Amino acid sequence: MGASQTQAPKGLELTQETSKDLTGGDTLVAILGPSSRTPSASELHTVHDENSSNPEKDIPKITGKYAKYAGDTPDGGFKAWSVLLAWVVLCSFGYVNAWGVFQTYYEEVLLPHNTPSEIAWIGSVQYALVFLPGLVMGRLFDLGYFKVPYFAASCLLVFSNFIIAECTKYWQFLLAQGIGIGLGSGILFGPAMGVISHWFSKRRGLALGITAIGSSLGGTVFPIVAQNLIPQVGFKWTMRIFGFMMLFILGVANLTIDRRLPPVNVKGGLFNWTAFKNPAYTVYCFSGVTAFLGLYTVLTYIPISALDIGVSNNFAFYYISIANGSSAFGRLTAGLLADRLGALNIMIPFTAVAGIMTFVWPFAKNEGSLVAIAVIYGFCCGTYASLLAAPAMAMGAVGDVGRRTGMFMSFAAFGAVAGPPISGAINAATDGFKDVGWYAGAMVLLSVALLVLTRYLHLGKLSGKF
Repeated sequence: MGASQTQAPKGLELTQETSKDLTGGDTLVAILGPSSRTPSASELHTVHDENSSNPEKDIPKITGKYAKYAGDTPDGGFKAWSVLLAWVVLCSFGYVNAWGVFQTYYEEVLLPHNTPSEIAWIGSVQYALVFLPGLVMGRLFDLGYFKVPYFAASCLLVFSNFIIAECTKYWQFLLAQGIGIGLGSGILFGPAMGVISHWFSKRRGLALGITAIGSSLGGTVFPIVAQNLIPQVGFKWTMRIFGFMMLFILGVANLTIDRRLPPVNVKGGLFNWTAFKNPAYTVYCFSGVTAFLGLYTVLTYIPISALDIGVSNNFAFYYISIANGSSAFGRLTAGLLADRLGALNIMIPFTAVAGIMTFVWPFAKNEGSLVAIAVIYGFCCGTYASLLAAPAMAMGAVGDVGRRTGMFMSFAAFGAVAGPPISGAINAATDGFKDVGWYAGAMVLLSVALLVLTRYLHLGKLSGKF
């Protein structure tokens, strides 16, 4: 195994060593080691910044099957856009966003003897498991294990839909829908976010916005399909049809999604503890927890609150589709603006508006006012959802992007699993949604304050592009 010297920042020695990647091909790996003196913090910061802005710094030379796409990040082209197609058609996260329809149907029909808070645990487990596997899957992605877990999770999602059709008891729904759908979605979601950083750099915000449209499509289509199919063919066949839909969707996704850069043997285990030495990253992780303590409350309970104010059962289901449909425009708009203004600069104001709408939501007294809230809330919530991974991606080198993003997602999962049940418990205790709105809105606005602090810690000033 040979090594050659190359230019490195003062105080550091950068060597290149040939090693075998997980595909069996030769890959040159950059190894940053100490020289005769300890580098200063500013010098280390310089290396960090260079690696963050230029993914190719992590991999000096690319050989083997990855050589075809070696060089600068494409930021477009047939292959890059086909990878995005995998996300646009991948509606697994959108399926999870349609949980509010199931919450209402289970309360009214299938599980009438269970409390709203108990039923909400099914949805919150789904939400949490979308993010929680990111820690493990992000690390596996960095090491090169991507396609096999992706295929296995696709099979789990399809299988879970057919199992849900046969469920009759609470614990069965919790296992099949809460854990099965949630875990399958989470295994897909985390690594696929990392793939975006392989193919897009300057246009990453736009790419994230476009990919997030996939979840909006799922969150819009599935509630409409459920509302129309359940009266005609029943719940069981509705879930089986969902299973066939997912079979087609995930089949296309598995054919088109792929990584561009070879795996990098980043040192350490599941956690990169040095990432938390960056105070901006640490604060950003806590902002994710607080955001999801309140952000899913409206999406979970808006159909039930609509029934409480006299909206017909036929129309109440559509509020989820309205919110998710509006979310698609918010996600795309956020992607377009983020490349020019910075991801956090877009997330902060729109997430604040989402928090305000959470306060306003329980005071809606008619169908029209609730539609307006669903549209505004969905649009603003979509901006946060489409860009939440972008700041974590930017706070380090691309070779560690999977693990770093996965750690953030895993932190956010704690908020996602606790938020809806807490809101359900408040609703049961107060027999209304006003206190629920105060709680959830306060959590969202607290996350906004932490986002502002993140920007200040990263830039060293209150304003600037980030």
